Amino acid sequence: MAMKIRKATIDDLNEITMIIDEGRKTMVENGNVNQWQKGYPKTETIVNDIENGNCYLCEDNGINVGTFAFIDGPDKTYKTIYQGEWIDDTLPYSVIHRIASTQGSHGVFNAIIGFCTERSKNIRVDTHRDNKIMQHNLLKHGFSYCGIIYLENGDERLAYQRTANP
Repeated sequence: MAMKIRKATIDDLNEITMIIDEGRKTMVENGNVNQWQKGYPKTETIVNDIENGNCYLCEDNGINVGTFAFIDGPDKTYKTIYQGEWIDDTLPYSVIHRIASTQGSHGVFNAIIGFCTERSKNIRVDTHRDNKIMQHNLLKHGFSYCGIIYLENGDERLAYQRTANP
């Protein structure tokens, strides 16, 4: 059975938090000890994603195994890119944020990318320099490294984009 993706509701908040905690643990176990370690994402961020209809859950055989936010741009942290450029900076784009999955789950990233590319032909995403798993998955799924962006708090992130327009 294919993985099912659905919009999250406020009733899913505890489940989403548990998935994010597992994702955080996976990051640490794989050498990414700085990303998401200071309380990010905050509960209020997740609640905001849910209330705005941007938070999703991935279900595998009825079990929640992943979560992510999918938001239409523009994203203010993507306005300026350093040491590179966006593949296409003219078309509207969507952004994937806060991707997390349970430990031992498989196919979550693939399902997320499939879901998102059905809805947007121009997708941007960023990740921490230490998140080698995410960098690998992004390149494997046709994203190109574009440069560096800075979050509102000043933290650096590696920026990627995938577009249907070569």
